[in-house]
Amino acid sequence: MSIKRGNPWGQFGERPLIAPSLLACDFVRVGEQIAAAADADLFHVDIMDGHFVPNLSMGPGFVKSVRAFTNRPLDVHIMVTDPAYFADRFAQAGADSITFHIEATDKPEEIIDFLHDKGLGAGISIKPATPAEAIEGIIDKVDVVLVMTVEPGYGGQTFMKDQLSKISQVRSMLPDGVRLEVDGGINPATAALAAQAGADVFVAGVNVFGSNDIDGAIKALRSAVTEARKKRSG
Repeated sequence: MSIKRGNPWGQFGERPLIAPSLLACDFVRVGEQIAAAADADLFHVDIMDGHFVPNLSMGPGFVKSVRAFTNRPLDVHIMVTDPAYFADRFAQAGADSITFHIEATDKPEEIIDFLHDKGLGAGISIKPATPAEAIEGIIDKVDVVLVMTVEPGYGGQTFMKDQLSKISQVRSMLPDGVRLEVDGGINPATAALAAQAGADVFVAGVNVFGSNDIDGAIKALRSAVTEARKKRSG
């Protein structure tokens, strides 16, 4: 499926989305592994600066390189102390949507407006200890809210079930059309729990790229989420 570049969030209708996290891919074989993830809706790129979170990951050059391997949207999550600076750099590198942390800025509206002026998606993320109320004033301005279900900074962590109530709370706050994304410890079982709580975008790293069958892992996630959403609506 080919998706036009720019803000991707309105291009999928209301169906749930699977976003494999490239943090967990084999960087030596990134093109090969992206190609293997044929059933992905978009790709999630975790950016860490070693200050906001205690780890370093890829920079704008990685996003620019990945852009050559896929026409899927690139959903870039910047875990950085200066999101305004990095939003511009990753916009230039080829991101389609950029999500930043409410804890990292006291001027979130300016970053959101900048991204929308560039024609990109804008998202806001909250850490596990941050209450849903912290984003109450801006949720009608963003395209996606990302609830972290692990402490940001490392891949391969265990899903924090105490975040399910926050997912439900955020869902109850969101206007129509705003996506609710979860990231951290996502596998078919935890994706189903998050879907029942109201999430509709699922970021999975190790569960996908650590599998011997990358596309099969994506399909398993999609199946689990679809069944969970049926139970929620029923």
